[in-house]
Amino acid sequence: MILPAQRFRILVATKPVDFRKGHNGLAALVQNELQSDPFAGAVFVFRSRRADRLKLIFWGGSGLVLVYKRLEDC
Repeated sequence: MILPAQRFRILVATKPVDFRKGHNGLAALVQNELQSDPFAGAVFVFRSRRADRLKLIFWGGSGLVLVYKRLEDC
């Protein structure tokens, strides 16, 4: 499993994003909308419009890591 550094910040975007965006699109959102550096070691969390999917992006030391999670009813 690929994990960020031991101590890291988690930043959650409050507005839903277009889930067609990949690494570059989400990194651009981090820079332009959140005014943060996507390569600084923080974890950025984005949600879909229906709030049933999540995307996390963070710098893994040698590249951007994109994690996609589909939430299911229990």
